[in-house]
Amino acid sequence: MGSRGANLVLSRANRMRAKLQSALEATAVEIDDVSYQHAGHAAVRGTADSETHFNVKIVSPKFDGQSLVKRHRLVYDALADELQSGLHAVSIVAKTPQEAAAAK
Repeated sequence: MGSRGANLVLSRANRMRAKLQSALEATAVEIDDVSYQHAGHAAVRGTADSETHFNVKIVSPKFDGQSLVKRHRLVYDALADELQSGLHAVSIVAKTPQEAAAAK
């Protein structure tokens, strides 16, 4: 017997959050859906998917010692299946826990 919420469809943002927390052991993840700002753009015009553009702020110890490019690659790798299924663009801010603490 399945649970009551078993058929609940998660939003892309919730799926992204779960994937980033799992793959990167993220201590903080903020995801903003900014798809509405791109509704008329050619890349998304005529598609049924309304969750296509996101801003992501992520804090992970796995970023320690990694260049900005490598950090972004880690995020893109974690979101690979989302990028292949309708996610069009991600703006990324990726920090280590020490960088995040220093910014506060």
